Amino acid sequence: MNTTNYSDDVAEFLKPTSSIESDNAAIIAWAKEKAGDATSDIDIAVNLYYAVRDEFKYDPYDFTLDHEGLSASGCLARGKGFCVPKAALLAACCRSLGIPARVGYADVRNHMTSKRLTEAMGTDLFVYHGYSEIYLEGKWVKATPVFNKSLCEKARVLPMEFDGRNDSVFHPMNADGERHMEYVHDHGPFADVPIDDIATSFRELYPNLTGGKVSGGDFEADAATNNS
Repeated sequence: MNTTNYSDDVAEFLKPTSSIESDNAAIIAWAKEKAGDATSDIDIAVNLYYAVRDEFKYDPYDFTLDHEGLSASGCLARGKGFCVPKAALLAACCRSLGIPARVGYADVRNHMTSKRLTEAMGTDLFVYHGYSEIYLEGKWVKATPVFNKSLCEKARVLPMEFDGRNDSVFHPMNADGERHMEYVHDHGPFADVPIDDIATSFRELYPNLTGGKVSGGDFEADAATNNS
């Protein structure tokens, strides 16, 4: 475990919180396993990034707007999640191994989401898209462990890579050069998942989403059909 002495403002992001439970035994064990033999903070963070990105299926069709649905422990238990819980899990894993991490949120316009999800939401604007920020080599680096590799391949979306030194954020274009993702507003970083704010925004903006569920279909299959 990293024993680096960080300044107080950075060390704050090593502490467990209600939804980024870096003291959770299951999260600690999983993080240690996925870190593998890596010894440097960057190598550990990279290993954790790809584990969260690809071993947890991105699923915006089935979620709940509560602790279970939006927290790190909830994501680990369910084995899948959308951007908010996946970002929380990456942050929790980093903190559990002594690497400062936090979560951040941005409103994005997704030009290539599935037709089913667009109809359920009533818009292509996704508010409070979640990402992680990890403190590496003296600076905060954005990491977006969202779309698993198989989804990217099926939907013709470029996977987001992470090297620990450069920000990993959405690509503006897809693999075919078509418009994909547009950042509209950045809410900035948080020490913990702002569950109440996210839930309130979702209920106000997406009233047709019942209990956070989009009935029928599989997101990967729908995304592949939409972008074929």
